[in-house]
Amino acid sequence: MSNKYKVGDVVTGTVTGIQPYGAFVSLDEETQGLVHISEITYGFVKNISDFIAVGDVVSARILEVEHPNKKISLSIRALHDKPQRKREVPPRKSLQARVDEKDDVGFASLEAKLDDWINESGFNNHK
Repeated sequence: MSNKYKVGDVVTGTVTGIQPYGAFVSLDEETQGLVHISEITYGFVKNISDFIAVGDVVSARILEVEHPNKKISLSIRALHDKPQRKREVPPRKSLQARVDEKDDVGFASLEAKLDDWINESGFNNHK
């Protein structure tokens, strides 16, 4: 491996192998890098083959170069904008809280409201 590869560089290579943990990418005849499964794309990746296949030509950013071990860590997702987070959804209110908001009577006992209902109905006026 030559010293031509530097952290931050964008490189193009051919996918030569796929493992459950990442994809191997040939950068030239002597140099191969690894795109870890977490660097394929934003979000959860269960199966790398859903995103890339052996033989695909991909572009990636170099994250790390270990010259003594001849390892290059690559990221495909680093070349894309991070998707915006979905807006925070407030927690759902309980059934009781929703009833209390809409019903000013609530679950008060019938006895406590009986006199009010009789007066509202005008039934007392017919005595």
